Amino acid sequence: MSENSGSSGGIGFLGLLTIVFIVLKLLGVITWTWWAVLAPTWIPICIVLIIIAIYLLWMWLKDE
Repeated sequence: MSENSGSSGGIGFLGLLTIVFIVLKLLGVITWTWWAVLAPTWIPICIVLIIIAIYLLWMWLKDE
């Protein structure tokens, strides 16, 4: 017998929030720009890229 322990599937909070925003935009409930509607998708990516850039800059300055 196999038990599925520790693996969680699903869409996640930010994915669900993005879908809700898209549905609200398409229904005309909100009049935000598409940049704002898709913000839950691109803001975390930008945060990760900024953290990586800071880390790489710190490593580069540490070597000098």
